[in-house]
Amino acid sequence: MWPGEQPPAGDPSPYRQPGHQRQQPYAGQRPASWNAPAVTAATPPGRGPGGRTKLVALAAAAVVVVAAAATGAGLVGGDEDDRAEPGPTASAPASASAADDPRDGKDDPEPTVAGWRVVANPEVGIAFDVPASWVPQSPTWVTYVAQDDDPEEKPLVAMKAPAVLKEKWCSADGDRDGRVDDTPLASAGTRGNNGARGTEEIARNDSAAWVYGAFAQPARDKVTTGPVTPFTTASGIKGSVATSRSSGVAKQGKCDVDGKATTFAFEAADGDLVSWSFFGAADVGDEVPDATVRKILATVREFTPADS
Repeated sequence: MWPGEQPPAGDPSPYRQPGHQRQQPYAGQRPASWNAPAVTAATPPGRGPGGRTKLVALAAAAVVVVAAAATGAGLVGGDEDDRAEPGPTASAPASASAADDPRDGKDDPEPTVAGWRVVANPEVGIAFDVPASWVPQSPTWVTYVAQDDDPEEKPLVAMKAPAVLKEKWCSADGDRDGRVDDTPLASAGTRGNNGARGTEEIARNDSAAWVYGAFAQPARDKVTTGPVTPFTTASGIKGSVATSRSSGVAKQGKCDVDGKATTFAFEAADGDLVSWSFFGAADVGDEVPDATVRKILATVREFTPADS
């Protein structure tokens, strides 16, 4: 959400939890106008490229309300349905063991790709698989990007229960506050998008918001968004997908790089609009290939949490 804009009508919560409450903000908490209850940081907040990406661990009962991002100016197009090919049947040896997974996994669905890890967000009932080198965060973990000069850090876009690749891919004191911050190579997660007008809008706006917030700001003109096209996952979910990229981002610090993001949005079985997003560094030696992003996307599916 750009400064001065108002959230769209309807429930803008990305996690669709009931019982939103207004509380007065305190240090480290987002303002009351975002209906955010108390936030408990499990670890010091991390930052992404240039100190832009904010990583916050929420208390189990916390709710973060984030409006559908209003950014991006990509073309809308693509008439041919882009159907997912089956994912690989095996993966490279894991660089992180199951013991590194902060989830207990007992209520998660099984992965659909042999050797991969399942990532589940029980709040929206969405799961997807990632290669074994990725590390799923806890179901209460939230990643969001905010405007650098916004003292209230109103999220531009957010995802919950993400998986992270190479959490300490780049480390630097980008904001010169005396603390070294770690930048991950890539992240992928899910959210609800109630309040958005449709899946094409979500795919376009969320992908652009991730690239702008994590890599390009304050230069909006460095972000381009490709056409929004139909996509069908291996489980048969039909929706809209778009990819945004930045080009020519000013390299003010060693962790400042160009980035890319892909967002797939669809209507869940209960009628709510939900989405999956990937964002990560681009034009670097260990960039996540677009083919891998699509293989992960192909595994997106709905599931029913055990306690529902």
